[in-house]
Amino acid sequence: MFVKICGITREDDALLAVAMGADAVGFIFAPSKRQIAPGIARDIARRLPPEILTVGVFRDEAPSRVIDVARSAGLRAVQLHGHETADDTRLVRSQIPFVIKALPAGSRDLARADEFGADVIMVDSPTPGSGRVFDWSLIEGVPDGVRLLLAGGLTPDNVASAIEVVKPWGVDTASGVEAARGEPGQKDARKVKNFIEAAKAAGELIDDVYAGAATSPRGPGLAIDEPVPYDWSQDDRP
Repeated sequence: MFVKICGITREDDALLAVAMGADAVGFIFAPSKRQIAPGIARDIARRLPPEILTVGVFRDEAPSRVIDVARSAGLRAVQLHGHETADDTRLVRSQIPFVIKALPAGSRDLARADEFGADVIMVDSPTPGSGRVFDWSLIEGVPDGVRLLLAGGLTPDNVASAIEVVKPWGVDTASGVEAARGEPGQKDARKVKNFIEAAKAAGELIDDVYAGAATSPRGPGLAIDEPVPYDWSQDDRP
């Protein structure tokens, strides 16, 4: 089970997520309480192990800007979380090794999710980024073979149930693992640990059920294609 911890604003939180077993961390460049400057994301990303997928989250930005910012921040992936078209998504994917396209639950675009050319399709609540749980039956209709990343109000308490019902390729959370009295983006170590452990355990149960099958119920395999790591030796900036 692929696990992404999003809304990272501090190096300590990124290192915590990685230490707890997260597969990816997300940096939000779109307007948000958790928005981060590309330079800060760059400083955090370069301190993470090369196998961690570092993701820049954008909303309704021009493809050229998405590509430029992701490259300047040294990120390995981008998440398009707005009204980007299939053409926009494919253009970004031609320049970035790994692309996640987010679609709201219940969207008509879910039925044609495979046309976006993204590596993964994220399904979020009808109000993306709200951190609210939605009716998981709204995911029905996603084409077979699409890697599905489930988001929307996931917490340590409900992630196992969500995985059992939806059987996604991966899960994503931001506010669901934040400190109750901290600043937006500040993670709670216990919540991060419990979320990742619950998600991984639920994923293992799916593996057992589908052992020997050619594909998982929501996409080929349960491991991502390894994107080309960002080569910091090519970066001549201080």
